Amino acid sequence: MAKDRAVRGATLNDESRRFNLPQTEADGDWLDARDDLDGAAPKLRTSVTVETARTIISRNSSPDIGFDRSINPYRGCEHGCIYCFARPTHAYHDLSPGLDFESRLFAKPNAADLLRAELAKPGYVPRPIAFGTNTDPYQPIEQDWRITRACLAVLAECDHPLTITTKSDRVTRDIDLLAPMAAKGLASVCLSITSLEPRIAMTLEPRAPAPARRLAAVRKLSAAGIPVYVSIAPVIPGITDHELETIVAQAAAAGARSAFFIPVRLPHEVAPLFRAWLDTHFPDRAGKVMATIRDLRGGRDNDPGFHTRMQGQGPWAELLRTRFRIACRKAGFGDARMAVRSDLFRPPAGPQGELF
Repeated sequence: MAKDRAVRGATLNDESRRFNLPQTEADGDWLDARDDLDGAAPKLRTSVTVETARTIISRNSSPDIGFDRSINPYRGCEHGCIYCFARPTHAYHDLSPGLDFESRLFAKPNAADLLRAELAKPGYVPRPIAFGTNTDPYQPIEQDWRITRACLAVLAECDHPLTITTKSDRVTRDIDLLAPMAAKGLASVCLSITSLEPRIAMTLEPRAPAPARRLAAVRKLSAAGIPVYVSIAPVIPGITDHELETIVAQAAAAGARSAFFIPVRLPHEVAPLFRAWLDTHFPDRAGKVMATIRDLRGGRDNDPGFHTRMQGQGPWAELLRTRFRIACRKAGFGDARMAVRSDLFRPPAGPQGELF
């Protein structure tokens, strides 16, 4: 494995599928200044493009996903997780799912205004809104843009249910909004922890907060009365699967209510990016890792089928499920789910209502 901390996740920036969308101007991200502190020029600058979105609530009808709507304040993600299944979406901007995905970001500063307008529409039916289903709502640029926080404030005002999935302890900065909502049964948070070994995390998720900080966030959220869960997603055979039991035990000790796992998925351009990453960081086991993944995925690099894409198939998948069940039983985990209520919703006040 590489000994130096990876600056970025992907080792490639190959041309993607082309959709011929117009280009927009970008401005620099604060992390570039951090790279300059040591006197060395940054290897790759991060840019943030303002995207003027027309709608902000995305809807899906997937039968194996536990929510039907979500909000993604950003496109692209600077965390740089090499396995991220959202990478192929950058092709819609005629950008590479490789390095472009983690360095050429898009922000939606009008998200909160759009959300308020959508919630105020006649006939709107509330159901939990999921954050972090595509790219991380608490990636580094949230510190400056605060788009996620602005959306949370609108939902808090309306008593609208929400769930959050993130790899970042930055979520604890919004405890002042989340704790009162959680007290009403309106909010829950899931921390994604894929590895507890710093060296693996450094290459696997190069700009995400360290695993210890994520566990600390679990403790802090739990102490604030916010239902918190841990996602071990993805589990990568030959790279992180040996940590499954340890992560479950550590999650329980930190106050998580439950945990779940998903075997690694490699849709579209993610597969060649992941192969190149293996060749760079784990050349001694790259072939074995990919062979095991294909065993999990019915002989392919990726299985897009509903339900099986989340669970895997074959002996390897069954072994992971058995180990996970035993680990959860030892940790005292039950079948707690990220359930939130939807019956308290009230539409946001309109311009006239705000006058009184």
